[in-house]
Amino acid sequence: MTGARTLSAADLQPLGKGGGHKYDEGHAVVVSGAMGRTGAARLSARGALRIGAGLVTVAAPGSAMMECAAQLTAIMLRRCEDGEALAEMLGDGRLNALCLGPGLGTDGRAGGLVDAAVAARRSVVLDADALTVLAGCDDPFAMLHDACVLTPHGGEFARLFPDIAERLDDMPKADATWEAAARAGCTVVFKGPETVIAGADGRTWINDATGDRAVPWLATAGTGDVLAGMVTGLLARGLDPVDAASAAVWLHAEAARAFGPGLIAEDLPEMLPQVLRTLTGGARGQS
Repeated sequence: MTGARTLSAADLQPLGKGGGHKYDEGHAVVVSGAMGRTGAARLSARGALRIGAGLVTVAAPGSAMMECAAQLTAIMLRRCEDGEALAEMLGDGRLNALCLGPGLGTDGRAGGLVDAAVAARRSVVLDADALTVLAGCDDPFAMLHDACVLTPHGGEFARLFPDIAERLDDMPKADATWEAAARAGCTVVFKGPETVIAGADGRTWINDATGDRAVPWLATAGTGDVLAGMVTGLLARGLDPVDAASAAVWLHAEAARAFGPGLIAEDLPEMLPQVLRTLTGGARGQS
């Protein structure tokens, strides 16, 4: 593999907006699970919106429409029952980035949605339940393409790449992640205190949140859902998968660090404006 590099603010792509139309910043879609399971998708959607996507839509089944409508304001809502409905929805080419997995479930509906999302050849983040769906396929990586981003934690990584996971004690995490990305043919974000982002092209980044940069308060429900949404929002804005993932991972940890102990997942998107201002010198109109 090529040498892995440690991320810093200087490595991030410029994230400011130029004052154009909202569609210049992309339209992200987060696919929700059924009633009672929509919170994770709503967290992802909030992350996508705060990171600067021009528009964000939650696509939810009919059973969850009222639940979502009661909680969403700036984020839009569309009914989407299954993979066929998602494919029809994606006939609108302006919907340029997708997030599937948070609260999605692992049933037949979820499988159809994952298939439709990947087949659409849009930028797509597969997280949480979508990774479980993927791991259950005979050939998990057959449909994937280079605009996909997989965001596994340790257990999900082991289900997707069991032979690589078995060698983790004897190899650097960066090498394992790069090998996984090469096999999947897409970007892999192997989460943890030391998060590694690897592209199939060999680019490999490490975000080290250990020692004096540790953010242990990220160990709370929903923070990974926010991260998946942040990656999706940056994909919608036009960043390539490795750049989108590495920027989101860095900003995610910085937002947690800025908030401090007592953090819950809902706090992360609301800290992003403060962190983004530090990157733009406090300039107005940047996000």
